[in-house]
Amino acid sequence: MNTRDAAKSEPANVRILDREYTVGVSEDERASLAAAARLLDARMREIRGGNRMVALDRLAVLAALNLAHELQQLRDAGAPAGGGAFALLDEANRKLDALLARNG
Repeated sequence: MNTRDAAKSEPANVRILDREYTVGVSEDERASLAAAARLLDARMREIRGGNRMVALDRLAVLAALNLAHELQQLRDAGAPAGGGAFALLDEANRKLDALLARNG
């Protein structure tokens, strides 16, 4: 998912709310991307609850806001700045923004 390594990226499919998305990712980031997709899928399903009529873009924004808020709380609590997990989450957020812009 690192944009500097775009030439090394390979397509990877992730499934979120029964929709398939293809994202370019390096081999060493593939497992992490899959975990992030599972987390996002679970969070979106949790927010949607039993209401299947909620718009996908609204669910995505609410899930992203929820996850970003949790990330900010960790940062505010004094978690080490620039940690690998935070950099990965920031990159995942940028990829999600790009996906939403492209599919929106």
